[in-house]
Amino acid sequence: MMGALWLSNHQLRNQIDNAYDRSLSGALRAIDHNISTASGGLAMEQPYLMLEFFELTANGSVFYRVATEDELAEIGHPGLPMPAEPLISGEPRFFYATYQGTPVRVAALARPMDPPLYANKGGRVIVQVAEGLDSRQAFLHQVLLRSVERDLAVILISVLVIILGVFMALRPLERLRQEVEGRSGDDLSPVSASDMPGEVLPLVAAVNLHMARFAAQARVQSQFLDDASHQLRTPLSVLRTQTAFALRETDPQEVRTALLAMQEGLDRAVRTTNQMLALARAKDASLADGGVMPEPVDLVDLADGVIRTLLPAARARQLDIGLEAHQRPVFVSGADWLLREAVSNLVDNAIRYTSHGGQVTVTVEADASQARLIVQDDGPGMSAEDIARACVRFRRGAAGKNKSGAGLGLAIVGTIAETLGAKLVLENRAPLPGLRAALVFSLKSASDAAPRHENGQS
Repeated sequence: MMGALWLSNHQLRNQIDNAYDRSLSGALRAIDHNISTASGGLAMEQPYLMLEFFELTANGSVFYRVATEDELAEIGHPGLPMPAEPLISGEPRFFYATYQGTPVRVAALARPMDPPLYANKGGRVIVQVAEGLDSRQAFLHQVLLRSVERDLAVILISVLVIILGVFMALRPLERLRQEVEGRSGDDLSPVSASDMPGEVLPLVAAVNLHMARFAAQARVQSQFLDDASHQLRTPLSVLRTQTAFALRETDPQEVRTALLAMQEGLDRAVRTTNQMLALARAKDASLADGGVMPEPVDLVDLADGVIRTLLPAARARQLDIGLEAHQRPVFVSGADWLLREAVSNLVDNAIRYTSHGGQVTVTVEADASQARLIVQDDGPGMSAEDIARACVRFRRGAAGKNKSGAGLGLAIVGTIAETLGAKLVLENRAPLPGLRAALVFSLKSASDAAPRHENGQS
């Protein structure tokens, strides 16, 4: 506001100076026309009427001075200030000065004398007219006051229009607030974007996207609770029955048998719980904001670590387990903990389904476009129907009917593969017995590689 006021004052002062300086210039020319040097001296027919009229117009004191440039001859008010810069003949100069303690606006004009005085060829006569600033200042203050009043009126009207516009624009937001507040806790349906201004549509879209993510996470949590309730109720009931039987039994051998059965049931419950948690974590990672943060993972190093972890289980079944990698390292983009979970499930499945004393081989290979981690066993393999539905939760193939497990292993692997943009491929090793499970990773840029998933085993 202060800056605008200063700018308005500066512009108005220039405009008023231009207007008032025209009157000064007219008085200056009128006096100049009445100057004569033909008599051998400096003479002037004083234009009293013009000066009186000018005083009335200026509404203040008016001063004039006519003198030779050498100041040997002078008419009018002596001592009128001269400009700081030399005058150019024929060009009037306007400037502010102080005369007899009064601030004045001075107009000065220099021209050659014709004829010259005292044989002073080239000599010039100086004409000056000055007026007080009372009239200018009063007019300036009046115009400035009107300008400020006009600006304040415009600002007030603009503020009112802006406030009205803001209230009108916020009405849809108020409706949006009421709609969201009035919803029940489990209502995660999208918010309607009808009647919303275009500026608010991105906000509504962001809210709907967040609600969709929350709804998906709620479904995962609900599914986990349903799965846990379904899968753990029976083992816990059996465990309670076995405990009661062991407490009633007095035969040490029967007690031992009951304890062994309880241990097997506990192992199965622990494995099922761990697998359900792993599946929930994998799904939660795929739903998380921004997804999984990719990092380079060496498949060879990861497979070697998984094999070392599961080596005791393989030795317990006298299996020949090994790693084949003709090149190392083989880096893919993914998350180490997710890939480790997937490979652990593949290797664990192979160990569990391979016949006693059989062979499990983990192979890591890569070419220009793909990297593959392959787990092969010489177990019974899978039927075409089992391979097609391998990633269905809690579904166990024909080969696993007599094996302990929950049917979650390959469901976990499939979810992780989909999350990381990889592909799970299952196929029998015909004509050899056994199954080949492969995780296939694209080595192309993320923009060229579309995440794909192929169903496989349990």
